[in-house]
Amino acid sequence: MAMKIFVRVKPKVKKEFMRREGENKFVAAVRAAPEGGKANEAVARVLAKHFGVRRAQVRLVSGRASRLKLFEIA
Repeated sequence: MAMKIFVRVKPKVKKEFMRREGENKFVAAVRAAPEGGKANEAVARVLAKHFGVRRAQVRLVSGRASRLKLFEIA
């Protein structure tokens, strides 16, 4: 069963991290710039590592151009 989570993204930081802020809310800080989907891909990688799943199991549902995104993790 898939899990949906909201992620607030902080791009262009020095140190990447994931922090839980609620039942299904997280903050993800990534080094990548928010250009050409680079930050979205970096967030997906960080989420996959955090939840112990393959990158292919993490899908961006909505929020491609927003700091608040909805991800689905299979």
